[in-house]
Parts: sequence; C-alpha cells; structure tokens
Amino acid sequence: MQRLSASLRHDAPTRATGKREGEPVIRRGFLRVMAITGSLALTAAPGPASFAADGTGTAHSRGSAHAADPQDAALAFDSTAYTTITVSVDGRPMNVRWYKEICYVANPVAAAAQQPGGPGGGTTTIPNTACGYESMNVFVPESALGNQQAPIYFAVNNSGWMASYIKASVTDGTSYSSATSNVGAALKAGYVFTDVANRSRGLIGADGTSPGKAPAAVVDAKAAVRYLRLNDATMPGSAERIVVNGTSGGGALSSILGASGNSAEYISHLAAIGAAGIDAKGRSTLRDDVFAVNAYCPITDLGNADSAYEWLYNILATRDATGENPSPADAAAIAAQFPAYEKSLGLRNPDGSRLTAANMLDAIREEVIRSAETYLKADPANRIPPLGGTFEIQSGGPGAPPATTSYVNDWIEADNATDKVLSVDMAKYLVFVATQAPLKTTPAFDAVGVNGNTTSRTETNLFGPSTRKYMNYTEYSWNHNNVAGDGSGTDDTGLTWDQYTNKRSTKVDDQVHLINPMDFIGSGADTAPNWYVRNGTRDRDTSFIVSLNLDRALAADKQVENVDHQLAWNRPHAGNYDVPEAMAWIADVVRDAGTPLAPGRRG
Repeated sequence: MQRLSASLRHDAPTRATGKREGEPVIRRGFLRVMAITGSLALTAAPGPASFAADGTGTAHSRGSAHAADPQDAALAFDSTAYTTITVSVDGRPMNVRWYKEICYVANPVAAAAQQPGGPGGGTTTIPNTACGYESMNVFVPESALGNQQAPIYFAVNNSGWMASYIKASVTDGTSYSSATSNVGAALKAGYVFTDVANRSRGLIGADGTSPGKAPAAVVDAKAAVRYLRLNDATMPGSAERIVVNGTSGGGALSSILGASGNSAEYISHLAAIGAAGIDAKGRSTLRDDVFAVNAYCPITDLGNADSAYEWLYNILATRDATGENPSPADAAAIAAQFPAYEKSLGLRNPDGSRLTAANMLDAIREEVIRSAETYLKADPANRIPPLGGTFEIQSGGPGAPPATTSYVNDWIEADNATDKVLSVDMAKYLVFVATQAPLKTTPAFDAVGVNGNTTSRTETNLFGPSTRKYMNYTEYSWNHNNVAGDGSGTDDTGLTWDQYTNKRSTKVDDQVHLINPMDFIGSGADTAPNWYVRNGTRDRDTSFIVSLNLDRALAADKQVENVDHQLAWNRPHAGNYDVPEAMAWIADVVRDAGTPLAPGRRG
C-alpha cells in the first residue's frame, strides 16, 4: 500500500515503506530467535512476532532481562518497592500494589520546575524535575499478583499532543464503577494498570529549551514498552499483552505506537535517552511492538490533517453556512490539496472500490448510518428524534455545571421501529456538527505564523529544533508564514517548503513522518494485530476522514487481525465513554490470542 504524504513527496519512495532503503525486514511470525551457546540461530516459527531486524540486521529478542548490559541492569524492576493502597470497585474493596513513578529510561531529560498549564493559563510547579515526564505508575490489583499472563493496560494521558506529567489514575480510598470507569474496569478484570508519562509539546527543559518536540512522545512510549519487556520475568502481567489506551493526542500517540513496532528509525532517539534494549553499539536487543490499541478520536496524520479538515468543511460550504470562514482563500487552497493526497494512499472501501475524494462523503455517510443503526439496535429504549424534532445535547465537564442544549434534527431520518436509517443529508449534518462547537482556525493544525498568528494553540510547536518555539510543518503554512523573525517559513529562510525539506540539515519532515501511523501501517514495521478505534459523530476537532483512513489502512494490513472502528453515535471529542464495550473487546482479543509465552521462554 503506497504511503505518500503531501508534505513528504520529495522522498516518497523511502517514506512510503516506513523504513529506510536497504533496511532488512523480518515480518511478524516468520522467524524465531533462539539462544544457542551464546549465539543466535534462526528457525521458522508460526504464531506471534518473534523478532524484527533493526537497521543493521540485529535481532530484537523476546527475552526479559538483559543483565549483562550495564544500562539495562540499571533499569531493573524492584518488586519490593511498592505501597499498598485500597480502592473500591463496584462496591467491593480491593488492595492494589502501587509501584510509584518508575523512571523507564536511564538518561531522562531534566525538566524545569515551572511548566505551562496552571490556573488561568499560568504555570504549575512539578515536584519531579528529574524524570517526571519519563516515568510510569504501575498498579497491580491483588488478583494479578503473581500472574505474569495478565494483560497490561497501558494508559497515555497527553491531550492535544501536550506533554504529560506523571499522574496516578488509581488513588487510595477512591470508589470506581466498572460500568463507567476504564480504571475500575481494568482493575476488576485483573489487568495491570500503568499510567505512562511522556515528553511532548509545551514541555520546558531545565535548560530552557523545548525537549518535547516530535518524535519525543513516541520515543518515550516505546521506551516504556521496552522497560516492560526488559522486566517481563519479574513484573506481574505480560509484556506480550500490552493494550494501549489514549484519547485525542493520546489516541494519536496510541496509534503511532501501535503502527510502528520495532521500526529501526527510532533507534538513535531511543539510545539518546537510555531506553532499555539498546546495546553499546546502538543495536536493538528488545522489541517495542504492542498487542492492541484502544484509541479515541486520534489527532493524527498531522502532515495532512489541515487539508482533510478544510476539504470536509468546505466541500459542502459548511464554513460559509455557519459563518466560520474568516480566510476563504486559504481554506480553498488547503482543501484543494486533499484529493491528490487521498488518491496517493491507495485505500479501498469494504466493497473493494477505491476510496477517493469523489466518494469520501458517501463513505462518511455510510459510517454515520452504521453508527446510528448500531445505537438503535443496542437498546429498545434508544431513539432518534424525527425530522423537525430535537436532539437534547448535554455538555459540561469536570468542575463545570451540566447544561442541556436543543438542536433541531433536520439531517437524519430514521425508522425507530425497524432500527433503520432512511436518509442522511450530509450538508445539514456537517452544519449540525459545526454548530455545537466552533470550527477550528484556518489552518486548523499548523496555524502559527500564518496571517500573523503567533498565539494559536495548534500543533505547530510540536515541530522544529528544541531551541525554537515552533516551526511550520506543512507546505501551505510554511510557504504562507508571514511572521518576521520566527525562523520559520520562506519569509525568514528564503526557501520554499520543497527547497527547505530537500536540505539535508532539516528534520521537520522526519518529525512529521515519525508520528504518523499512516506511514508505517502496511510497511515493514510490526503493527499491532488488534485495534479498537472510536471517533464521535459530533467530533469537530479533526476531520472524520482521519479515522476513516486509519481504518481502511489497517484493514489492508495483513498483520492486523482485528479492526473494530466506528463513529460513536452522538459523541463529541471524548474518550472512554463506552467502557463495557471496549473492555469486552479487549477480553475477546486476549482470549482469542491464547496464552502468551511465559517470561524466559520468549526466545
């Protein structure tokens, strides 16, 4: 499957495979590494991934601890370093062992004590400046003690691609419901629960730089996976059953982590932070692929997200209809890039037809219909209001009072008696979506520097060198940057996007590539075999096209065994709202995969 990003055309032959030219690739389930008198022998073996080659052809073993490596020895898990806390799940008390703030790398990047994100847009003080952004909390319910086959629920908590300081989702004395809390449900199921911190945009380093630039978040997540594999024999739970959960930016991080398993392109980045399983010669000795991805509204494919967004909300004049088109010329120019990009992906619909801009609206309509009918069939009490009736939409988050707003249903007609959708008016549907939450700026994701914008919270500051506040990462925004002195764009560099990204000294195009799952699915990377992806039907934070493309790409990857993608009926930009369904899916794929090999028998 071709992977041609509009922002990466200058080296598409290499980018399209998700690996460097000449890199050896050993595919999942094809070979097995066996340690024989200190050497490596290769034998054919069916079943789960045994190893993948890195850029030098070195095998990633399935083993646990590598005590012979001093750096790995320093990352050994201390099974005695825990605090016992007590929580309640569904009214029943449960003891949980809390392994607090485990630093999962040997060379963490020091952070400044004052970080963005305080009340009123101010700052907040973090207590762990040494490793607070590269550590994890591990919670082991009493039912998982001594169980090295239990799944590991790997939660990433970064919203909007922002840096995620260490958090504790499991707190002493708290009551959880397994019907509404993914934390409670995971503990009740006997899963090891991990909260994983990671560097990303917005992070201020101890030296005043920005050490969270892409692909730092992905590199940190991979390092956390490698820590779990290094210590698989001594930790509860199985590193062969890691289920990654995340929402929004966390959904995007979950997606790229799941797509890019064992890619050699991250090795130098992993080595720099002292990740487990990198030997003295810079070769990989551990794997970082994962078992399953549970992603909500992933803000991903950032290099092409602007064009997908503007195309969707301009093709039927949604911006004009809602009075949210302040830059119509920019919107039209960016939208015009989308058809070529979509065609370049070579994706297919379930019926075998090519997915293109010409039938994209039809594909989205079918997903909306499937979402509505799934909702109607789930419960006899579920109803869709008649045309002319009203949707009663509740809003309000933590700390905010709930509010209910009525929206006239002028876009979907359903027969509640037969659980069938009769019609969907796409133009009115997109207005319905855009009315509930204002559309994003134009551009939606790479806005800083364009039209004098210096304050947008878009993802522009995820890219560029650590010494620069932000850098445009898409062709249109780069070529239209007009903020003098920001170091980005043709105005400051004298180079067009194509000229700039063809310079060997630039890394911004590599940064875009290394956080984009679309560049790795269907490539030589070991993509996770199981995927559960949800995006709300009322989510305007990214284009529906992004998750739909992800679904179609995963369906075409022969490594992927299970894809459960849906637009979640009447949900906004949010996650973990369907805990019983998601946890049942996890239980099913775990059961279907069978018993993982015991630690120490991973070779």
